[in-house]
Order: sequence, then C-alpha cells, then structure tokens
Amino acid sequence: MAVSRAMRRLLRIRALQEEQSRIELDSAFGELAQLEQALKAAAERGVRGRGLIGRSAFTGELADRLSGVEEEQSAGRHAAALRPRIAGAEAEVADLRLEFLERRVERRQAETLIEETEARHAIESDRGGQQALDDWFGAKRQREAAETTRPAPPQPGKA
Repeated sequence: MAVSRAMRRLLRIRALQEEQSRIELDSAFGELAQLEQALKAAAERGVRGRGLIGRSAFTGELADRLSGVEEEQSAGRHAAALRPRIAGAEAEVADLRLEFLERRVERRQAETLIEETEARHAIESDRGGQQALDDWFGAKRQREAAETTRPAPPQPGKA
C-alpha cells in the first residue's frame, strides 16, 4: 500500500505549521532581545547620571548635579517599566517554544508514519517479487523434471 496523498498533504501542513511557529518564536526572541537591550541602555543611563552627580561634587555645578539626579531617576523609571514587559516577553517566548516543539513532534510523527508505510510497502513489494521468482523457478524445475521423465519418442527406422 503506497502512502496516500492525504498523508503527504498532512505532512506538508505539519511542516508549514512548524515553520510558522518557528517564525513566531524567532519574532518573540527578537522582541525580547530589544527589551533587554533597552533595559541595558537604561542601566547605562543611570550609571551616566551617577557619574554626573559624582563630577558635580568636585566641580560644584548645581546644573550637573540636578541633571545627574534626573538622569538616574529617569533611568530607574524606564527600567521599572521595562521589567514587567520583559517578564511578559519571556513568558511568551516560553509558550511559543512549547508550541514550536509540539509542532515539530507532530511533523516528525507524520514523517515517521509515512516512512513506516513506505518501508512496509517496499517489503511487501520485495516479497511479491521474490514470490514471483520462486514461482518461476519452481515452474522451470517442474518443466525440466517432466522432460527428463518423459519417455523418449520412438525414432523412425529403429525397432
């Protein structure tokens, strides 16, 4: 029995679903990376603000001190706003990863089913071919045996 068109179509659908899940997962990873980069930038901004505060202590510049305090506070607010978004993005990545793995398993199951069906068909086909050879060889032996046991036809002129 050959693999049906429906099974091949199912395999194509499973492969497309897996690819779509992979694309969604890659997109979620990209978004998470952007959020993490923004958090890193906020931390660096806080460091620069603290640096301004430290320098203003030596120079006595009130504007630098106020600017540094505002930079540090702004970076803290930005980081505080990013943390829940990062947690949500991480949860989404985890969900999408599970979905992707499920799709991969489904595709592999369909592949395995098709491969097993093809292997079974190949074995049955080989058995059929071998049976045909066995039948042919058996018939040939029977013909040869019949020819050797058949009495020789009488030859004319000899009696």
